[in-house]
Amino acid sequence: MINSKQLNAICAVLFGFFVMGFCDIVGISSDYAKEAFRWSDTMAGLVPSMVFVWFLFLGVPVGVLMNRWGRKNTVLISMAVTVVGMLVPLIFKESWACIIGYALLGIGNAILQVSLNPLLSNVVTDPKLMTSSLTAGQVVKAVSSFVGPFIMLFAVNVLGGGDKSNWYLAFPVLGVITLVSGLWLMLSPIKDERKDAGKVQGESNGIGATFALLGNPFILMMFFGIFFVVGIDVATNFVSSKVLIQRFSWEIADAGVAPQIYFISRTIGAFLGVFFMTRIKETTYFRWNIIICIVAILILAFSPVQSATLDLVCIGAIGFLCSCIFPIIYSMALQAEPDKGNLISGLMITAVAGGGAVTPFIGWATETFQTITAGVCILLICAVYLTICSFKKVK
Repeated sequence: MINSKQLNAICAVLFGFFVMGFCDIVGISSDYAKEAFRWSDTMAGLVPSMVFVWFLFLGVPVGVLMNRWGRKNTVLISMAVTVVGMLVPLIFKESWACIIGYALLGIGNAILQVSLNPLLSNVVTDPKLMTSSLTAGQVVKAVSSFVGPFIMLFAVNVLGGGDKSNWYLAFPVLGVITLVSGLWLMLSPIKDERKDAGKVQGESNGIGATFALLGNPFILMMFFGIFFVVGIDVATNFVSSKVLIQRFSWEIADAGVAPQIYFISRTIGAFLGVFFMTRIKETTYFRWNIIICIVAILILAFSPVQSATLDLVCIGAIGFLCSCIFPIIYSMALQAEPDKGNLISGLMITAVAGGGAVTPFIGWATETFQTITAGVCILLICAVYLTICSFKKVK
C-alpha cells in the first residue's frame, strides 16, 4: 500500500520527466532563432547538436559518479544547470547567449536522463509497479514534448505581445517550471542509496569497462542503433515544421502543428506497442515497423502529390512507427550481456547523442541542394541502418 509520503515522492520524480521533455522544444524554437538571428539552414541544424551532443560526453561519467553523488542529488544538479541555462538568453538576448542556453539545456538534460529513471526505482519499491511507473514517466515526457509549441506561442503572443522577436521568453518559462520541479523534489524525502566511498574507487575502471563493451560487434551495432533511432526522433521533430514552411509557405506558428502531430503519434505508438509486443515477438515488431517507416519517409520525400495533409500523415506515421524501437534495441543490448546490465545502460544513454548528430546533416543537405527533400533523405539513411539492426539476432 502506498502512503501519502511515498505518493508525493513518486509524483515529484514523475514531474521531473516533464523537464526531461524540454529538449524537444529545440525543433520549433530553432525556427524562431533562425529568423531572429538570420541563421543559415546549416546553423539552425546545429541547434539540436548543442542540446544532444552532451549525452556523448556525460552519459557514462555521470552514471559512474552517481554512485558518489546519489541519484536525487544528481537529478537536482541537472535541474540547477537547466535553470541557469534558461536565464542566460533572457539576460543577454544575443545569438551567442541563445547557443549557451541550448548547451546548458543539453547538459542538464543529459545528467537528468542518466539519473531520473534510476531514481524512480528508489521510490517505487514494488517490482510489479516499476514498469507501469516508467511508462508513466515516458507519458509525462511525451506530454511535455507536445506542449512545447504551445509554450513558444505563449511566450510570443502573451509574454512578447505578439512580437516573434520575443520568442526567447520561452526560456524563462521553462526555467520556472524546472525550478518548481527541483524544489518539489528537494522537499520530498527519498532514501539515499549512495555507496560507501571505498566502493567508488573503481570509477575509472567502470568507465573503461563500459567503453570496452563496444569491442562486441553486436553491442556496437545496437549502440549505433540507439544513435540513429534518437537521430530520427530529433530530426523528424526538427524538420517537420520546416517541410510545411518551405513547401507550402506556412507561418512558423501554424507549422508548429507538425511536431505536435509527431509527438501525439509517438505517444499513441508507445502505448499500443506495449500491447502488441505481448502478442508479437519484439524483433518481428521492430522489423515491420521500420520497413513501413521507410515507406512513410519515401512518400514524405518524393511523393508527386503536393499535399500538406499527406505530409502531416507521413510525419505522424514516422512518430508512431519509431515509438517502440528505442526500448527494443535497448532490450536487445541488455540480453546480449545480461551480467553487464549497468554498464550497457550507461553506454546506451551515451548513444542518445545521435539526436544532435543527425540534424546538422539535414541543415547542410537542405542548404546545399536548396530543397527540404534532401534533408528528409537523411532520415532515410538512418532508417536503412535500423532495418539492418532489426534483422540481427541477439548474441
